Amino acid sequence: MPESEVRLTLEWIPGKFAMARYPDDADIPPWALDSHVLMSVTRTHDELSILGPEDRFPFNVKCERGFIALRIVERLDFNLFGIVSRISRALADAQVPILVVSTYDTDVILFKKENKEKAIKALAAVADVSRL
Repeated sequence: MPESEVRLTLEWIPGKFAMARYPDDADIPPWALDSHVLMSVTRTHDELSILGPEDRFPFNVKCERGFIALRIVERLDFNLFGIVSRISRALADAQVPILVVSTYDTDVILFKKENKEKAIKALAAVADVSRL
């Protein structure tokens, strides 16, 4: 199904979020495994990255704070294409830098809180933002 045929609905994930970077061989901290809001732990050969609620991150951890998050309400089939592209293009045109996290069912878009109004305006062209 072409991406233009899929109507997207976005909703807020409550709270503020942060993204931390740890060395590639670091252990996953216990606090990173206990969130029911949004938590993503990703390891590559270069790093361990943790995204989660801002208040969970110790102050001595190297991280970027102040993100807010939207999720696509609809469950996204793996055969769909261009969904993230459509959203990221709208936000790029509005000069809103983003982070994207994908789950099995959907995608989550994060951006800094100070870009909230620009982001909502930009996203109105590509999604139902009535819940925002």
